[in-house]
Amino acid sequence: MGSRFQVLSRASDGGFLWPMARSLARKGLDVTVFSSKGSVGKSFIERDGVKTYFLHNSDSPYKHLSFDEACLRKFTELHNQNPFHIVHGLDNGALKIAKQKHKFKIGVAFDVEATHMSQIFSILGRGHETLGSLLQMGLVLTYKFLTTFFSTDRELLLTADGMFVAHPQQRYLLERYYLYPDLKTYTLPYGLELSDFKGLEDPIAVKKKWNLSETSQVAVTFSDLNEIQEIMHLLAGFEKVAVKKPSSYLLIIGNGPLLKQVEYEILQRALGSRVLLLGAIPEDQALDLVAVSDVYINLSSRTTGFESSLIEAMAQKKVIIGSEVSPISHIIEDGVDGFLLRPADKESLASLLIEIFSGSIPTTELGERARNKVLELFDVRKMTELAINAYQQILVTASVRVPEINASHQQKDLPF
Repeated sequence: MGSRFQVLSRASDGGFLWPMARSLARKGLDVTVFSSKGSVGKSFIERDGVKTYFLHNSDSPYKHLSFDEACLRKFTELHNQNPFHIVHGLDNGALKIAKQKHKFKIGVAFDVEATHMSQIFSILGRGHETLGSLLQMGLVLTYKFLTTFFSTDRELLLTADGMFVAHPQQRYLLERYYLYPDLKTYTLPYGLELSDFKGLEDPIAVKKKWNLSETSQVAVTFSDLNEIQEIMHLLAGFEKVAVKKPSSYLLIIGNGPLLKQVEYEILQRALGSRVLLLGAIPEDQALDLVAVSDVYINLSSRTTGFESSLIEAMAQKKVIIGSEVSPISHIIEDGVDGFLLRPADKESLASLLIEIFSGSIPTTELGERARNKVLELFDVRKMTELAINAYQQILVTASVRVPEINASHQQKDLPF
């Protein structure tokens, strides 16, 4: 259950989490998904045993309600018909349901993304390694943690019978600073099916569509345009690349409140023809641009999970440049299957891009190792087994009586 059912797969409008939902359904679990909006234009679809409700699509009777209220009403309706046993919230849209978990007699789990921990990662990524910067960052971190913890996160954690994290750093922070029991925390980096990834039939046509030459060297990044310093560092680094590599381009995909300000900064640096601010383009077009790019950059620290675009880029054997203070650092080994930089280190970013575009870095070997890393980490069958085991433990913690989940055979009466 989450307002954004992340899109990743070319072969499915269900997206990044679709392989997990489908795999759980194949194990015999009755899987129901609540999301805000879907690209199919319908408020309900059922595919491969997974029922999906898009509560804010135009034909939904709940479209005028807030997402959490819509979830509560739809959940109550379906629960009265066929009781659920567990709710897994990808964000805090499930919080109203969680507050009534004893009434519904259900177990409740949340992803760590439902908390404000991502804002902590964002602050960490802004700092410079100077005494003044570190002291300022410490004060900002303390203020942000206290305000978000006591305003919403504490309530969410108190209702959770289990929390899902994607990597050890999240687990450590949950226990050390959020005081959440480690025994109720489960590590589960969501899987995907690499069979969904297919090479482009005509990459030259994609470049021409965006007015890029056949020989252009392309770096692509995704941004929600909510943090100006993040973009400023990126532009400052690329400014030096543009001078030395006249066929290089930076593509920024995404939309947000700082769009006009970013446009102004691009023009001020005379990068209007070299930095393309593409806005929120359709998912398939964005993935095509990842496929024709030479470098994928994500120096953002505002997410605590694995970005779908990152996984796509690794699967496409692209050179990855990520933030050393983000979850990417738990996937990428610096210099082996990608590169890790401090987000504010624009000098190193410029030098690295110039080296990549000059051909002095073995990008083919890096790309192969990146794809192999994805194959190793994101195996759907392994992730499904981990999820089922976690759900069993969460139901025990919540004292919810349900038939035992046996992953080796069909178990039809356990709706989620």
